[in-house]
Amino acid sequence: MRPFIKRALQKADKLNTEQVRDLLVLAADEIDRLETVMDSLIRGVLVCDSNNNLILANKAARRLLSIVSYEQGRETIWSVIPDEAVADFLAHTLATGDNVDGKEFTVDFNGMERLLSISVMPVVQDHQVTGSLVLINDITEMKNREANIRRMESLAALTTLAAGVAHEIKNPLGALSIHVQLIQKAAAGQEKLCAKLKRPVQEQNQTFQQHNEAPGNANFVGSECEPFRYFRQIDKYLKVVNEEIDRLNGIVVDFLFAVRPVNAEMRRGNINDLVTELADFVSLELENLSIECVLDLDENLSAVDFDFSLMKQALLNAIQNAEAAMSGVAMNGNRKLTITTADMEDEIFIIIADTGAGISEENLSKIFEPYFTTKETGTGLGLTMLFKIVKEHQGEVIVSSREGKGTVFTIALPKPQTQRKLIAYEGVR
Repeated sequence: MRPFIKRALQKADKLNTEQVRDLLVLAADEIDRLETVMDSLIRGVLVCDSNNNLILANKAARRLLSIVSYEQGRETIWSVIPDEAVADFLAHTLATGDNVDGKEFTVDFNGMERLLSISVMPVVQDHQVTGSLVLINDITEMKNREANIRRMESLAALTTLAAGVAHEIKNPLGALSIHVQLIQKAAAGQEKLCAKLKRPVQEQNQTFQQHNEAPGNANFVGSECEPFRYFRQIDKYLKVVNEEIDRLNGIVVDFLFAVRPVNAEMRRGNINDLVTELADFVSLELENLSIECVLDLDENLSAVDFDFSLMKQALLNAIQNAEAAMSGVAMNGNRKLTITTADMEDEIFIIIADTGAGISEENLSKIFEPYFTTKETGTGLGLTMLFKIVKEHQGEVIVSSREGKGTVFTIALPKPQTQRKLIAYEGVR
């Protein structure tokens, strides 16, 4: 109680009507101020008297525990709480007078499960226990963050292992490539040597051929006497080996890029600048594929925080996916790539739409999975990296597609939050 009000109450019998009225107005203002402070707290607060009757419940407590209404000072605290587990806990704890710190409960909140931490402690006034105080914290996000951290730590350990294995694979691939080149070089040298001896061999083959044509002689000399066929076969096989080595090396490089943590260097900028630069970068390639590129950029687009090189890679992957999707469309057909930017309330959007073959409903849910691809060539990591980069920017990717009509990738990036927004609770007081 404020000292002024306390002193005024001590002299209440000497106050006139107007002074009493002023004192009541002052006390009412003080109560309103305290109630406003209590309702502004994000932590739930319940106060009960010595008989465990609820005398105060702030807005957060009513929201978290779904308390619809209560009759102040006339109903026990546990009788107004619909969740049975929480009600039973409070009834037992307050009856025994125990102090509890951080007891966790899972409660239903508007159809969603929330994790609450509930603490119970006595209210002490003038060295006397006059009631109890119950504090409620919503720790759902905190627990989710802790779980995510644990998953990320496990993933980091697995990523380190996978990266080490991939690195070890690259070493023998390099050695294989070098030795294949040495074999090709040695075979080329032998081929040149055989070329010098080609004329004597041809003369010998003619003699053998004449001998074979004589009656009763078997055909014991054939193409085996022609070594150049074998050199051509060796060169053909070694080219296949080289191609497979290059393909494996590309898979390993993409895998290393996919599994290693993304170290985003966030800087504030305008996505329109990146889109414009990227469109210019791919313009010649799109022109060669007879693909029309249309930019529809929001001139009032808000600046966001992003890593320029990573986001460029993500958008390039989406564009390359669109190119591949439109490669099956006839050259005189409608090959069109549209890149749109838009500014919304809390996010900016980058929309990449193509008029390609589209994605089947069956495959639509798989496109971000590592190594999933419907292309004859490719590692299936391009869209995985797009998803990973956007998530690193705290963004979202939404894909919609219709077979034969085309595909739309919508990337949402959050705007920088300059201040925390408080959401008022519209529940019943």
